[in-house]
Amino acid sequence: MPARSAVSPRTMTGKVLLSLVAVFTAVSPYLADWNDTHVLNPLWPAHAKFHNGQTMAMGTLLGLATLYFAWRRRGDAGSNLRAAITFAALYWVSQAAAILYPGAAYFDPQFDTPDMYIAGLPVQAVIEIVAFALIAGAALLARPAPPSETPASSN
Repeated sequence: MPARSAVSPRTMTGKVLLSLVAVFTAVSPYLADWNDTHVLNPLWPAHAKFHNGQTMAMGTLLGLATLYFAWRRRGDAGSNLRAAITFAALYWVSQAAAILYPGAAYFDPQFDTPDMYIAGLPVQAVIEIVAFALIAGAALLARPAPPSETPASSN
């Protein structure tokens, strides 16, 4: 039976950061959207609620995929890490791009209040920046060590 290589503290920290992003990605859409501003908003048409449900489910699925690949022991560690990082980033990339669509707004007018901004940025943009920073940090920390840094195996 081949010996498992020990995970360095740096790699473990990166995996934990990816896991935090994954859990936040899986849960935050429900925290942000299962209320009167989105899913329960009587002014929203049924089809808009359908797509909001799609977005919430996608966050959960991408979060689960991130966790799976971040902690997967089979296969190439570098490929697993790249998959985890990709899944972790997809939700946040799609949210950042959403404002570019015609007629898109960060908030419906009745909910566009000063408390929805941090340092002049919509709260969504701030969350995206934090998520991207955590993913980038995780990518740097969790990457497999070059062969020269790999601990020698004992026989």
